[in-house]
Amino acid sequence: MSTRSRPQAGLFGPDSVSWQVHREVTVLFGGARALLMHAAHPLVLAGARQTGFYERNPWKRLERTLQLQFTITFGTHQDAMEAAGRINRAHEAVHGIDAVTSLPYDAMDPDLLLWVHACLVDSSLLFERLTVGKLDEDGRERFHQEQMLGAELLGLPRSKFPPTVADLRSYVDAVVGSGILRVTPDSMRVADLIRHPPREVPWGPVLRQVAWWAFATLPPPVRDLYGMRWSAGKELRLRGSIRTLKLVRPLLPDRFREVLPARAAARRVSSSAAGSPPRREAE
Repeated sequence: MSTRSRPQAGLFGPDSVSWQVHREVTVLFGGARALLMHAAHPLVLAGARQTGFYERNPWKRLERTLQLQFTITFGTHQDAMEAAGRINRAHEAVHGIDAVTSLPYDAMDPDLLLWVHACLVDSSLLFERLTVGKLDEDGRERFHQEQMLGAELLGLPRSKFPPTVADLRSYVDAVVGSGILRVTPDSMRVADLIRHPPREVPWGPVLRQVAWWAFATLPPPVRDLYGMRWSAGKELRLRGSIRTLKLVRPLLPDRFREVLPARAAARRVSSSAAGSPPRREAE
């Protein structure tokens, strides 16, 4: 049955791969990696600079990006459509000439939208594989196909999408190898704030480890652009810490392993099916 006939289930519903992937807190960690990849693209950074998001607090930008992702994934059909509409209206005003490259930028440019989307999907799939590992190849393809729907709501034409996960990976590699990416002083300000979260950001020690994973899992050329020298010792640290996280994750209570929007959505759908109002999450 289509989720359109079950508006409380949203765009995807509880049986979707998108729910399975995005409910995991450890997959959420990949958002910091995607943010670093966004900040390495001068035209994406130019748009973000115009809005002031990166300069004020990249963690706040990441939080807003994830809130949008969670609303599109776990919200009702109406929630998802309204959130996409708000973002699209905001993006319509973001355009100009980049001071670094002298190239025009536009937040509604399909090429820039594709890079932003691809970094998020690539990072989600990477951290799912590293920290959860439940998806087989078919599941990864289903996730990729489902995520196209959300990106379409944000103005990215389906004709722009790489058709398979392998094609998406090739696209990311091609952009990395194209020479367009660069790390500017503005990019480094983003990197420094990710490495050293402000004191007011909750879970500071955890975020510092998340930040290290974000840099360590970047495509090597992008990691080099950020000045992170790699070594055999760092590779061992990465493998060991990720392996430990993957082993510990199943032992954690749901409230630490699953994001709050996913639990709220599951209760909403369950209550809707039972004909009763959903209970609120305990504080």
